[in-house]
Amino acid sequence: MARYIKEPSRTFSEYLLLPGFTSADCQPSGVSFLTPVVKFSRGEQSALTMNIPLTSAIMQAVSDDRMAIALAREGGISFIFASQPVEDEAAMVARVKNYKAGFVKSDSNVRPDQTLADILALLEKTGHSTVAVTDDGTAAGKLVGIVTSRDYRMSRTPLDTPIREFMTPFENMVYGELGCSLSEANDIIWEHKLNSLPVVDENGRLEYFVFRKDYDSHKENPLELLDAHKRYVVGAGINTRDYEERIPALVDAGADVLCIDSSEGFTEWQKRTLEYTRRRYGDTVKIGAGNVVDKEGFLFLAEAGADFVKVGIGGGSICITREQKGIGRGQATAIIDVAKARGEYFARTGVYVPICSDGGIVYDYHVTLALAMGADFVMLGRYFSRFDESPTNKLNINGNYVKEYWGEGSNRARNWQRYDMGGADSLSFEEGVDSYVPYAGSLKDNVALTLSKVRHTMCNCGALTIPELQEKAKITLVSATSLVEGGAHDVILKDTNINVVK
Repeated sequence: MARYIKEPSRTFSEYLLLPGFTSADCQPSGVSFLTPVVKFSRGEQSALTMNIPLTSAIMQAVSDDRMAIALAREGGISFIFASQPVEDEAAMVARVKNYKAGFVKSDSNVRPDQTLADILALLEKTGHSTVAVTDDGTAAGKLVGIVTSRDYRMSRTPLDTPIREFMTPFENMVYGELGCSLSEANDIIWEHKLNSLPVVDENGRLEYFVFRKDYDSHKENPLELLDAHKRYVVGAGINTRDYEERIPALVDAGADVLCIDSSEGFTEWQKRTLEYTRRRYGDTVKIGAGNVVDKEGFLFLAEAGADFVKVGIGGGSICITREQKGIGRGQATAIIDVAKARGEYFARTGVYVPICSDGGIVYDYHVTLALAMGADFVMLGRYFSRFDESPTNKLNINGNYVKEYWGEGSNRARNWQRYDMGGADSLSFEEGVDSYVPYAGSLKDNVALTLSKVRHTMCNCGALTIPELQEKAKITLVSATSLVEGGAHDVILKDTNINVVK
């Protein structure tokens, strides 16, 4: 006979937080969002933490290298989508790791016998106004000069002018020697009032550039998430089909954390993927798994070796798994159940396995609820798809700007690899839709607003950290009529632009 769960499957919108005592010291500016990403033992710290509890979904329409850079600047992690060739995903990871290393590999290089026209073509392609001139035109060639926008005037310099005639030659350049520290390189930049500093080896071959703007950017983004080598932290999705090829490529590219992208994680295939990772890499490679919605699913993945567990089935705005298959659970109920199981597992084993709430978040306050209910961080798709930094097209439809957004289970994505049924290489039916979302502008501005709301709510609950919120939060169910009461009612609104997110 089937097992029946009597408790209804509930969503975040069915709950509210009750205010707690707010002391004079409990102010939004004092809130810390530091949160663990991967498992750790009692008395230890997680090997990977985030400065904000936000990650972007493993989706074609959400997470590429540009999104990863933008989110890492704010303190979160983007998981680059897995539904692409292995080499393409690895290249995206590598671009993120090379983008902000302090010491940056040059991607704008020319030979001295090329012309101004080549400089302008390169500028249009890369957007970089600083161009290295090397003997062979490669990033590792012998540095013979440098060209910036100050070295030529469009109105006076013919396009066929050889670069050697207007470049700053090597003998007149200030440069750093391989082995200098980032601090030393920045000191040289400030002392000589430079915008960039080339770093060369003992043979004069170009190794890196250090840019003044990167120093300024760090000061403007105090929460940016960097690894031990001052590079942006980036995650990457994998599947349970080609993991023996994909995981090594992503590890070699520098991915900091991996996550299995699947519609359902309580499967033999996820266990095999985790076992392969542990067998080949031990604990050096960090890998999350999921998605699950109950205690049994969490314990299965935790005991199989997952570094974190992703919770949620069918709650995403473009997901129709529940509609198509009748599988899933209300996101709030799923988080509450899995968080309880995680606590019991921690008490029994001494190992804390972070959980990620994936899906079901519609309003900013749902993020706070997910954290209060036990999630260590959330994963968002629709929320991030609306921003300039997402990889989709920005369109004007009926006078309104929108961005395209489609699910990994849609025919457009063709991501059959994420369905762990051991079947054919195709989708027999869709579990996601193809849609539009309202365009919302830059990631930075929107994330700042969302987190400001979360900070203020945490202070209303008397909490300055996520663990403190989970300990102190008082949560109540709400009735259908109280949902009406909670919004604007019995008035004529002047502005109907409701701040709906995700």
